[in-house]
Amino acid sequence: MKLSLSYSPQYEYLKSSFESIREIFAGDDHSIHKARNELKVITLDGIKTVVKSFKIPHILNRVVYTFFRKSKAYKSYHNALLLKELNISTPEPIALIEFYESGLLGESFFISEFFDYDFTIRTPLLEPLIDRNQIFKAFAAYTHGLHQKGVWHLDYSPGNILIKRTESGYHFSIVDINRMEFRSISPLEGCENFNKLWANDEELAIMGQEYARLSGFNVAATIAEMQRHNNANKRTKNFKKRLKRVLKGDFSTPV
Repeated sequence: MKLSLSYSPQYEYLKSSFESIREIFAGDDHSIHKARNELKVITLDGIKTVVKSFKIPHILNRVVYTFFRKSKAYKSYHNALLLKELNISTPEPIALIEFYESGLLGESFFISEFFDYDFTIRTPLLEPLIDRNQIFKAFAAYTHGLHQKGVWHLDYSPGNILIKRTESGYHFSIVDINRMEFRSISPLEGCENFNKLWANDEELAIMGQEYARLSGFNVAATIAEMQRHNNANKRTKNFKKRLKRVLKGDFSTPV
């Protein structure tokens, strides 16, 4: 059994917890998300953290992640460090922990500080908040700021955009950051990054007007491009859902 461990010097006092994270994680029942990967809120020596346990890859990907590509935990940790350098909010990265068995990657963990947010962008998309329009404008401005710094979040979906109300407005923070690109982003290309919100045309128009104002791009073209990408994403997702029903033999709804 080989352990690979990365953390900043300020967390040296947590090293024993990092080394025992598999046992700590298994014995804790404060799960906040469980699907392909699992997240738990765990207090480590007085620090409230979120520990993300990544699913053990199948044998082929274990080889790939060992010799050819960085693991998802590795990318989560190092992307967080880079975002911090760019002054972009993401929960404070604490540690990257990877376990290797028989020379291949097995379990892996990413630990970050708990971010005390009020809601995600999903809330104003689904609920009639009084300030929902202001939130959408602030979100568009925040997204424009990400793009200006060359940050492209490949899973920019509602649950990954955390929001906290502050005296000066809204504080946004992004999570699930293992899939990111850092490159130049044009205003036209930036419109595509709104496609996973499942927003309606009216909501996209609010975001599009603000994004266009800040980028200097044509308002009508910005809104149209956002709607085009949004509709394409909806068609793809709905097609996959229908296909899954067909493969399961469920013909209760039209396909």
